[in-house]
Amino acid sequence: MAQNAKELIQETLQALKGLGNKTKELRCFIGLDGFVDEIIHVVDKRIDFDSYTRIETIAQLAERIGQAAGLSTNIELIPKQVKLGGNGPIMANALLSFGVRVTYVGCLGAPDIHPVFKELAEACETYSICDPGHTDALEFTDGKVMMGKIEILKEITWESILAKLPFEKLVDILAGSQLMGLLNWTMIPYMSDIWEKVLTEVFPRLQTAEKPLAFFDLCDPAKRNKEDIARAVELIQRFEKHCRVILGLNRKEASEIASVLELTLSDKPENVSLEEITKALAEKLNIYCVVVHPVAEAAAVIGEQYYRVDGPYTSDPKLTTGAGDNFNAGFCLGQLLGLSPAQCLITGTGTSGFYVRNMRSPKFDELVDFLELWSQNVGREF
Repeated sequence: MAQNAKELIQETLQALKGLGNKTKELRCFIGLDGFVDEIIHVVDKRIDFDSYTRIETIAQLAERIGQAAGLSTNIELIPKQVKLGGNGPIMANALLSFGVRVTYVGCLGAPDIHPVFKELAEACETYSICDPGHTDALEFTDGKVMMGKIEILKEITWESILAKLPFEKLVDILAGSQLMGLLNWTMIPYMSDIWEKVLTEVFPRLQTAEKPLAFFDLCDPAKRNKEDIARAVELIQRFEKHCRVILGLNRKEASEIASVLELTLSDKPENVSLEEITKALAEKLNIYCVVVHPVAEAAAVIGEQYYRVDGPYTSDPKLTTGAGDNFNAGFCLGQLLGLSPAQCLITGTGTSGFYVRNMRSPKFDELVDFLELWSQNVGREF
């Protein structure tokens, strides 16, 4: 649906006014991963011991590595920040910033919570299964390269979850939650089995007046085989019987899922328009919502209607690792507060826009202020 961008942002601002206290009434169940993210810059030229120029783009790094084929090379990495990571913790942290109550289950440290998750654990009800994974996140102006150490995630199983969170307690928590997000399917080997258990053992026990939201983010499934991806997609579709299912994808993930589903498109999945691939995925999946968020825009199909917005793009992001998870939190916040689909795209892109500029998730009032600033600078970088 086409709409004047400034008008849409201002309508979103009006819709959000007075809803700040309502976030405290919302409850979400989020999991299941957890990473220590080490944010890293890659050195291009070393000027002296204290200063250097940075490799700015992924393409430049690829060229540097390619030139070393058949030879060798040395690439210097500069750690810039160590922070909490993983799709689940970052999305949970963003929801907490809005004032939403969160229960988190994942790998945050065992027997003690890892220091990077200390504030998260203090802010919400937390059940930690095992130690976190580790990610070296190489940051560039046009994206990021995530180098993950994920062996520990094999310990996330249905049995290990119930060892920390008894079944009856899990049922009670989900019965009181308006949003469930079991994230990072790609890196959690037994996630499909966990989803299956939730479908067959938990949801038959739930009695809720209104279908809750269930948010899924596969997290770059390219390395998984087609059979595994197809099973994951089929399980996500089955959740629609019990929930209003939202599948969130970045542009690369959308192409990968389109290939696995063998969608009929006008060109290769990576070459077609955002509108074509979003509509095609939504028609095939037949779930409540498919939302696709490239770097500079976002689109969704809800109720067979297509919506698209330009985001508050910046060519100089301070932090991109976690931007997608912040988009997901902002989009889901809009859904939980009853905003229109287009307004949810604004809260999603606004949340990620704030995050990449400020290196943290916005509080509810800060999101409102950022949308006000954006409305005054539509069409230009700010």
